[in-house]
Amino acid sequence: MAYFGPPMKFGIFLGPWHKVGMNPTLALQRDLELIELLDRLGFDEAWYGEHHSGGVEILASPELMIAAAAQRTRRIKLGTGVASLPYHQPFMLADRILQLDHLTRGRMMFGVGPGQLLKDARMMGIETSTQRERMEEALQVILRLFKGETVTHKSDWFELRDAVLQMKPYSDFDVAVTAAVSPSGPKLAGRLGTGMLSLAATDPVGVERLGQHWDIVQTEAKEHGQVIDRSSWRLVGPMHIAETLEQAKKDVEYGLLWITQYLRHISPHSRGTYDNLDKLVDDMNESGAGVIGTPEMAIAQLERLDEKSGGFGTYLIQGFNAARWPATQRSYELFAEEVIPHFTGQLDVVRASYDAVVASGTEAAEVTARAQADATAAYRQERAGRQG
Repeated sequence: MAYFGPPMKFGIFLGPWHKVGMNPTLALQRDLELIELLDRLGFDEAWYGEHHSGGVEILASPELMIAAAAQRTRRIKLGTGVASLPYHQPFMLADRILQLDHLTRGRMMFGVGPGQLLKDARMMGIETSTQRERMEEALQVILRLFKGETVTHKSDWFELRDAVLQMKPYSDFDVAVTAAVSPSGPKLAGRLGTGMLSLAATDPVGVERLGQHWDIVQTEAKEHGQVIDRSSWRLVGPMHIAETLEQAKKDVEYGLLWITQYLRHISPHSRGTYDNLDKLVDDMNESGAGVIGTPEMAIAQLERLDEKSGGFGTYLIQGFNAARWPATQRSYELFAEEVIPHFTGQLDVVRASYDAVVASGTEAAEVTARAQADATAAYRQERAGRQG
């Protein structure tokens, strides 16, 4: 079945989640190697997370990873996915992001959120009930700084006095706000005119609210004089694919159950308690919470999300490291080979050309055969004339 919507973009949202017991040095190295692979395969974006506890998402600074990945890649865009704004003095963070915009020559993206892990906030003495409010306050200040404004702002957690960045941005880089199930993310994206990262896009509850979320974005944008296009909307969801469903299930024996059990401790949208891998995979596939299967199943999932949302710009595969490294690489290769071109229009002309040849029957072969026979006869006649 052909896809008739606007071309989609594709990328990865990398927390990252690493199974405890893996060498953390090697895990970080592979987080960089994975982006190198995606760059070669033609993926459009990669987002690195920020976490400070738990021992699973061991990436403390997305800015450091972006700087390292930028030196290893050529075209893929690199984002903070996300920078937890309550953890940072806004002026200092804005200055670092601007520096990355220059170092990457415009391949920088700025994703923001309130922070997820409870222990992160507690270790820094941050009251969790203030995190969303602080995120909104910080983002408004940071956007003003990006515009070159001189900002004086006094808050109960930071203060700026005639603060102004010493460089202009290199590019008009993307800014995106996280959204899950509540309307707070869409509200902020609409009011400030930013993009949106829907982190619960495949959650059985979250997927049903995608349309509502976009309505909120549009309503708030209109009331605040902003213009936002669906191309700035990114949906996030887990996928692991292989040549067969059976192979995909075998691949994720490595870590899918373990990751699911870990998420129960940190996410209100976890998939419950499982001790049977087949049951977990079947539930994920049947509910649409994720895809463990084949390229065809991945295509069907993306078409479902397109219908539920009314259209979006980019799909980000949640990098959940449920399989070992070789199987993970193969999953992304298959996605690039068979899924991406279905949604970018790359195969339309190829299929049309192929169909035209097949529709002509054996005419081309017959014409070629006659030409070969004529050439053979002409050569024999030429040889006979020389000998005569």
